Amino acid sequence: MTNPSLRSILSKTDPRVFKLIELERERQEEVIRLIPSENYAGPAVREAVGSIMMNKYSEGYPHKRYYQGQKYIDQVEDLARNRAKKLFKVAHANVQPYSGSPANFAVYFALLKPGDTIMGMSLPHGGHLTHGWKVSITGTYYHSVQYGVDKKTQLLNYDKIEKLAKKHRPRLIFAGATAYPRFIDWKKFLEIADSIGAYFVTDIAHIAGLIVAGAHPSPAPYAHIITTTSHKSLRGPRGAMIMVTNRGVKKDPDLPKKIDRAVFPGLQGGPHQHTISGIAVALKEAKSASFKKYGKQIVKNAKVLASELMNRGFNLVTNGTDNHLMLIDLRNKKISGADAAIRLEKANIILNKNTIPYDPNPPAKPSGVRLGTPAVTTRGMKEKEMRMIAQWMDEVVEGKRKLSEIKKEIIYLCQKFPIL
Repeated sequence: MTNPSLRSILSKTDPRVFKLIELERERQEEVIRLIPSENYAGPAVREAVGSIMMNKYSEGYPHKRYYQGQKYIDQVEDLARNRAKKLFKVAHANVQPYSGSPANFAVYFALLKPGDTIMGMSLPHGGHLTHGWKVSITGTYYHSVQYGVDKKTQLLNYDKIEKLAKKHRPRLIFAGATAYPRFIDWKKFLEIADSIGAYFVTDIAHIAGLIVAGAHPSPAPYAHIITTTSHKSLRGPRGAMIMVTNRGVKKDPDLPKKIDRAVFPGLQGGPHQHTISGIAVALKEAKSASFKKYGKQIVKNAKVLASELMNRGFNLVTNGTDNHLMLIDLRNKKISGADAAIRLEKANIILNKNTIPYDPNPPAKPSGVRLGTPAVTTRGMKEKEMRMIAQWMDEVVEGKRKLSEIKKEIIYLCQKFPIL
């Protein structure tokens, strides 16, 4: 339900924007949201983000600002930093990055010089743009070496990654993914990084919520630096964090200072304190027993959905999932990922087109789709609903029923699981 104050003020001040917000609210309520990088922030987080904290400039860090009037701002940012440190079991946390991409670039800026060699997972194989892909500034400003998955198993081949690292000797190795459905061996990556004296950085943007819930292995004992967004499975606002681990401090005692200087004044000006307030709230929520239950249910739901889809003839990359997401190769269904995503949206199932490893088709018309379970799990859906979703997806992709009929059934289901 819309905030009464929003309804009474915004509807009069700017009825066009108010109407668009209302329509988006209705859309979110009526669709099955399967994009794995999306979620629903709770009402407490939304209240903090929409608060008066957005009115304050606070360049610098707590107790070392360049503007006056920071008494309460400092306390909120301290709360967010300390909660992140305790939750992820790290030595230092910076909560000021505006989003995940600037957070990753701040790590590069803190540790490297232009032209230094970096190593990350290839975007078409499941990595992120900022892990050194050629169209990103990280792939042009630095000398980027990309690793991928094995063509046969579709899994990371650590022997090949090690050989690649020893050949090119990057100063920094990124591990983490946006479309890899299996666990990543953090320990093995550390061994590879240590063998060449490289920094080992993990990007856990997608799986941060799973990690704090105990549903996914944490990289904290192995990485030097951890980056993450604060939304996705963590269910906070659209922001990011950079964390330095105990191992990172041991490798370089100045690493926390280098990271902080890279964020400000290196890349950013005034931090968004309303977002940091929302991050603080989300981190407190993530400590609760209910959040741990939610995080584990995400994985349960993903495994059931994956199994049900495979039973209906869908080809899943790696034949399943260990985490929150799945990647489907639709070539056997004789439909592109782009066309499937459009058809599914007409039935109120929202996911995204996505390349698959060694995809023969171009990125604009890839062979696959990517989907995940954080958002539907937030709404309270469980195994029963995953079986229903798999059946609907099969009916839509195969053209077995009218899309309008399926859409009505989905809207009816969504009404049973309201957004808070």
